[in-house]
Amino acid sequence: MVSALVFSTLLWLSLILALRFCLKLLLSYHQWMFEQHGRVSNTTKVWVTLLRLLSGRKPLLYSYQTSLPHLPVPAVRDTLTRYLESVRPLLTDLEYKRMTDLANEFESSLGNRLQRYLKLKALWATNYVSDWWEEYIYLRGRGPIMVNSNYYGMDFLYVTPTSVQAARAGNTITALLLYRRMVNREELTPVRLHEAFPHLCASSAQCERMFNTTRTPGVETDVLQHWQDSEFVAVYSRGRYYRLWVYRAGRLLSAREIEHQIQWILDDPSPPLPGEEKLGALTAGDRVPWAQIRKEHFSSGVNKRSLDIIEKAAFFVTLDDEAQGMKGDDPTGNLDRYAKSLLHGKCYDRWFDKSFSIVIYKNGKSGLNAEHSWADAPTVAHLWEYTLATDAFQLGYTEDGHCKGEVERSLPPPHRLSWEIPSESTTVYVHTNVHAMISFSLTVAKALADDVDCHVFPFRDFGKGKIKKLRVSPDAFIQISLQLAYFRDRGSFCLTYEASMTRLFREGRTETVRSCSNQSCAFVKALEGGEVTLLPQCKRLFRQASEKHQNLYRMAMTGAGIDRHLFCLYVVSKYLGVDSPFLKEVLSEPWCLSTSQTPVQQMELFDLKNHPDFVSLGGGFGPVADDGYGVSYIIVGEDMINFHVSSKHSCGETDSHRFGAQIAKALQDIMAVLSADTPSSSKGPAQPQSKKLL
Repeated sequence: MVSALVFSTLLWLSLILALRFCLKLLLSYHQWMFEQHGRVSNTTKVWVTLLRLLSGRKPLLYSYQTSLPHLPVPAVRDTLTRYLESVRPLLTDLEYKRMTDLANEFESSLGNRLQRYLKLKALWATNYVSDWWEEYIYLRGRGPIMVNSNYYGMDFLYVTPTSVQAARAGNTITALLLYRRMVNREELTPVRLHEAFPHLCASSAQCERMFNTTRTPGVETDVLQHWQDSEFVAVYSRGRYYRLWVYRAGRLLSAREIEHQIQWILDDPSPPLPGEEKLGALTAGDRVPWAQIRKEHFSSGVNKRSLDIIEKAAFFVTLDDEAQGMKGDDPTGNLDRYAKSLLHGKCYDRWFDKSFSIVIYKNGKSGLNAEHSWADAPTVAHLWEYTLATDAFQLGYTEDGHCKGEVERSLPPPHRLSWEIPSESTTVYVHTNVHAMISFSLTVAKALADDVDCHVFPFRDFGKGKIKKLRVSPDAFIQISLQLAYFRDRGSFCLTYEASMTRLFREGRTETVRSCSNQSCAFVKALEGGEVTLLPQCKRLFRQASEKHQNLYRMAMTGAGIDRHLFCLYVVSKYLGVDSPFLKEVLSEPWCLSTSQTPVQQMELFDLKNHPDFVSLGGGFGPVADDGYGVSYIIVGEDMINFHVSSKHSCGETDSHRFGAQIAKALQDIMAVLSADTPSSSKGPAQPQSKKLL
């Protein structure tokens, strides 16, 4: 019996390991991404069949984490070749020759040595990029994370489900907690890139730290702290902090009960305690002062207990005393102010260290501000899509705008947090004076916030429906339009960043698509030539640019990108204490155009045909370079693309509204070119035509 038990156990474990190994081999196949639409190879057909046989029909959230392949380390020569190709349109002949010499010298000397160390790390690390990316790009940054790192998500464009602030907060909090329950039970619907492809690990790994997570400041580096569970949320209202219990005896409170508790907070007449109102400014300023003050005044006693409540809360909620949204006499200006409010608010009424903060405005509008180190935007977008859909279509409201359900009258009221912040007169040293450091952090944050120029606009002329009829990738169409818009705005091309996901690999995060290519620049130059005789050539060049962009995106997604590999080689060089002029120059190049698409991942939740007004606005982020633009866009339905443009007022060469107009004009012009009939040679010689007409 013992022998049979041991044998059956070993056989069972062997089968599981064999199944995981087979799945890992199958999931390492990426050729299906490079095949033309409608032309599936026999190899891919066999792959799909085997994958369906070995994968479950209803996998759990984390089912495939151990089966996903590790991110491969590209060859140094391949990365350098792709890098030199990407910078060719941005450099003169002499600059390109110099950069080529630097790259060749790096490859022949230091590159292979750094590569060997990196491959050693890839053997034992789950992902050779993710931990270094999180630490060195996010957590070690000593500047403000507000604007520079955090990003935002918006409410519906046309619809506000209720104008009752407490009710909107009740449904929103309930929807978020239902999502957390699905994550904890691994019931979340897996994200797929292909109908045959199972759950992708990037989202699942990041979901683990979505709730009950806070970024805590340090002198040299910040730390992400995550707690297994939390039965309360932290609420900020008119300068006061509260703990709101959302569970009672193991039962999740109903949306109506949470609304009742939120209304109690709104009706509370008590004033803020000394130093309490603008305490959140510490999370908006530089990280070192916040770390020092936290250690000095918030590491013990009542201050530590109150700070623990905020940091251990499931998430943070701000009950904003302003009204936001598109409605009003100035829709365009209202959307711009709405974006700035979500990006930085008043610089003290958000807790920017929390994994995400929910903002509920006075008129019922809502939004989200997310910290970036723990997850990338698609993960938060998935959460926000579910929250908006559940709020509007599942939970719903009564006719008078309140949450549905009953209220247990014996519920204890929310707990007001207490603070003991010493007055300025009792503190000798300025660097340990809480009031002085709050004022200092607020000054730094306000200067940063006031410098941000945000512009949000819905593009309604056409959407992906019309673009796809031309057999063009919507993302490629938009990216090439951005190249044309930037060329018209600045008179030159620039290094362009487009974020792509490496979800095909275990613990994958992002990779850079360098959207400014030789092909896209050739198309822009031809289009700006402005003659009808160039129309066939423009179409041909556009097709080449579109195919090149799609190939670059696929290469990035399948682990053959450029920037993460070079970044990791640079980190290895720093560990070894050696300098590389090539890597130093590459890593210091500014991204003057930083772009990202917000994916719509759960279309089944939004019935836009029957509810066309429930259109998502998407979200945005601050500019990456002081003299550049940040552009986020979301393709909604078949006929709309929403854009979020950001830049800095302090740069005289950038203007978000001007660039937004250039984007809209570029989209229209490229669509006109692709839709136009090619002039026939029988009609005689073609006449010059202005750029505007073309």
